[in-house]
Amino acid sequence: MDLHPCACGSGDFDRQHRLEQHGDDMVAVYEGACRRCGTTRRFAFRMAEEIPPPPPAFGGSEPSQIIDPGEFLNVAFRISESAGLQLLNSPESEHHKMRDSVAYSIAAYEEVLKFIPPGADAVPSSAFTSEAGLARYRQDPGKFARRLIDIYLKNARAILADIDEVGFPDTRP
Repeated sequence: MDLHPCACGSGDFDRQHRLEQHGDDMVAVYEGACRRCGTTRRFAFRMAEEIPPPPPAFGGSEPSQIIDPGEFLNVAFRISESAGLQLLNSPESEHHKMRDSVAYSIAAYEEVLKFIPPGADAVPSSAFTSEAGLARYRQDPGKFARRLIDIYLKNARAILADIDEVGFPDTRP
């Protein structure tokens, strides 16, 4: 929903969530008014039959049918860059504050890998369904190679392990 702003450009809206049964499918519906222009925004997602893993994971074992690999890679890069800058510019004792962001970027990289067919070395061009995702792919298709995504993922996991090693500050009185 955050990847698809309102026509006015705002991504902020008061979301109300409900589940609906549509035939054999359970559908998660998010609906509300745009805070900038008041337009009603509605998103409906068919829920997979498998129980999804807990956050920060995005979904089950299959690639998303809503968000394409280019959008996931954009999210992963944006969050990794922001978290990296904050980690570099903050004392080690505050690195725990970036843990959720780093874990979120890992989940986004993991989602990109789901789009690579078994035996393939990269995300195929046919996997891109959004303008933003397709633009990212056209800009540099090599960024969607399995070996490169694996490197990004390995690096992000190492950063997360470092954050966890330092741990959280002792908040006991």
